[in-house]
Amino acid sequence: MSVALAAGAALVGLGFAAYFAKNILSLDEGSAKMKEISGAIRQGAMAFLKRQYVTITALSVVLAVLIAFLIKPANVGVMTAVSFLIGAFFSGFAGFLSMWVAVRANGRTARAAEKGGLNAALQASFRGGAVMGLCVVALSLLSVSALYLIFGKPEYIIGLAFGASFVALFAQLGGGIYTKAADVGADLVGKIEKNIPEDDPRNPAVIADNVGDNVGDCAGRGADLFESCTAENIGAMILGVALMPVYGMGGVLFPLVATGMGILASIVGIFFVKVKSNKDNPLKAMDTGLYVTSAISAVGLFFLVKYFLNGNMNLYYASLIGIATSIAIRYITEYYTAKNFGPVQEIARASQTGAATNFLRGISIGLESTSAPILVMCAAILGSYALGSANGAGFSGGIYGTAVATVGMLSSAVFILAMDGYGPISDNAGGIGEMAGMSPKVRDEILDPLDSLGNTTKSLTKGYAMGSAALSAFLLFAAYLETTHLKVVDLALPSIFVGAFVGVALPYLFCSFAIRAVGTAAFEMVNEVRRQFKEIKGLMAGKAKPDYAKCVDISTKAALREMVVPGLLVVLTPLVVGVLLGTGAVGGLLIGATMSGIAMALMMNTGGAAWDNAKKYIESGQYGGKGSPAHAAAVAGDTVGDPFKDTAGPSLHVLVKLLNTISLVFAPVFIGLLIIH
Repeated sequence: MSVALAAGAALVGLGFAAYFAKNILSLDEGSAKMKEISGAIRQGAMAFLKRQYVTITALSVVLAVLIAFLIKPANVGVMTAVSFLIGAFFSGFAGFLSMWVAVRANGRTARAAEKGGLNAALQASFRGGAVMGLCVVALSLLSVSALYLIFGKPEYIIGLAFGASFVALFAQLGGGIYTKAADVGADLVGKIEKNIPEDDPRNPAVIADNVGDNVGDCAGRGADLFESCTAENIGAMILGVALMPVYGMGGVLFPLVATGMGILASIVGIFFVKVKSNKDNPLKAMDTGLYVTSAISAVGLFFLVKYFLNGNMNLYYASLIGIATSIAIRYITEYYTAKNFGPVQEIARASQTGAATNFLRGISIGLESTSAPILVMCAAILGSYALGSANGAGFSGGIYGTAVATVGMLSSAVFILAMDGYGPISDNAGGIGEMAGMSPKVRDEILDPLDSLGNTTKSLTKGYAMGSAALSAFLLFAAYLETTHLKVVDLALPSIFVGAFVGVALPYLFCSFAIRAVGTAAFEMVNEVRRQFKEIKGLMAGKAKPDYAKCVDISTKAALREMVVPGLLVVLTPLVVGVLLGTGAVGGLLIGATMSGIAMALMMNTGGAAWDNAKKYIESGQYGGKGSPAHAAAVAGDTVGDPFKDTAGPSLHVLVKLLNTISLVFAPVFIGLLIIH
């Protein structure tokens, strides 16, 4: 019955996703020029996704065969392999649906701004993002519920989380390489060398740039958050099994029903996102929706704890800690990334003396921005653990308390994802408005502010994703200890210390590959854009059209070529450490990678977004505005921050959780194949 309730809530979520999508598709697409540009973005995005998924599918099938062959007994290996493939499929499908709607909402948002003003454009873009949020969380909940009913034990479906993580890593990494290669190439030549606007149709890389917004921030992020919800629910269910003597099946089923309740709460919150005039602040409207969602979730969790967890109020308070954590991280991230606060303004001010001082200030802000979120996460873990372990519940109860906090944080996942999906839609809408020659008044008063807000909301949601990754990593690590029967991970043992050291180094090496990939692809893109400006007569004067397809092809080939090695690095490292050094060393690996990965992701996500908004702050007229030396320095800073916040940073969210899920899946293999004793 409880699983049916969760599945029912997921189906309601999918129903509202279809309702919002239908409303968006009924909107006016705009002029013939707007339709042409939107169609080019849609065609390029879908072509890339098709080619990317062919590569990911081949890798997934090979890995599924390996899982079925290595994991014993044979029936468990087959069940794990099947759940892996299902997780891989739905993770990819969630990304596809996210992008399918986004590439159709972008032009309609631009037209809505022209016809109906700020509220109409906000409704089109935010509800386009809501389709992404509803599809991602609902599909995750449905797949977990269905496989749990079929296989009967949550430990048998951990392959679902592994498959979701596997696809999410390649989708996020490949999409990030694609989008930033195009973005960096377009900015360096267009803005700095040619002094033309960001989305000027004369720029050969402009369509590739707009395509990249969708393959990175929609398809990649959709797959990323699908695996977050999936891994966290399964991890909490595994821990619930250990507490069956206390809560019975309630401890196992609570995460599923709570996620379903979060879907319903977010649907209500979505309807509160609206403004009355073009002068209103749309971020305040989103905050209202988030508060409504959080309040409904807090009430719903009270009754769910009463029914499923024997009315243990300590666990209810732990769930409130999760909700409070998500809100706290949202405000910390805004402080470091929004234009009206000191950190972004400091970077803009430093741009007056050149790119070097911009870089130095941006790096320092990024490094500083890691401390406050980490302290909040630490407080959340300690507080929820203390509440869970109270009244003699011990270690298992404490760990379950952190699981309940994670569930509380996830209760607003749909709404947070809607804010995330809103970003690339509003970004594309601004580009389409620029390229289609829309009225400067509409662009300046509606589309540009929505675009700038989208950059902030993407930063906020990445902060949320990293916060949930930290809690879920602790949760999955506890599930790993439970599965391997490890009582403690003793860093005084050489093998475990080595495992931890390798874990610390892994995110650094991964980021090196990811950022180098963007640099390599951007090098090709810059040379191609320069070539076209030089060789296509009349291009700069607007009398000839650039070869957009060539730039799209450069980004596509680079992303598919460069995503494989860093992706396989993440998959193979825990396997090698586990086979050579054993389960304890893998525990050390997970500790090291989680610590360094979370800190690096926070630094890159927040620092990159601060660089971007410092550029936008100058473009609003500060320190000489567009075309000034300060603007050129800020653009250079933004090109450094771009692969930080849109390629390496968000991919680290997935890396941390993928390491945990792959370790859970292959733990029996590590025990049986230990080589170095």
